Amino acid sequence: MPEQRRTVARCPACGEGLRVVRLECPACETAVEGRFTPSRFERLTPEQQDFLETFIRVRGNIREVERELGISYPTVRGRLDAIIETLGYRVEPAPDEVPPERRRAILDALNRGEITAEEAVKRLKLAGS
Repeated sequence: MPEQRRTVARCPACGEGLRVVRLECPACETAVEGRFTPSRFERLTPEQQDFLETFIRVRGNIREVERELGISYPTVRGRLDAIIETLGYRVEPAPDEVPPERRRAILDALNRGEITAEEAVKRLKLAGS
């Protein structure tokens, strides 16, 4: 069986989204021409499609995604957030999640020795509530 090629979503010359104008049946060669709107999923890069396939295969179990792809929890969340945004949805932080810039400020203060580890934990808990 010949290797399957993925749909190209962006124009290689200018980067704009491509429009599908012809569909063809590989079995009987019937063709349909017109202007078709691609699905939101065709906006995803090949890497995002692979990640999403893994995510679905393991039924959304983030620990399994971590294990299969050999990546950390924050990396899984980051990739999932990027996919959500690419699909056109807004990514809202979880209610108990510390905003990234606040987390970074707390961890930077800890690294500079301005606060203790216990104080950093306390601030992270407060920032997330």
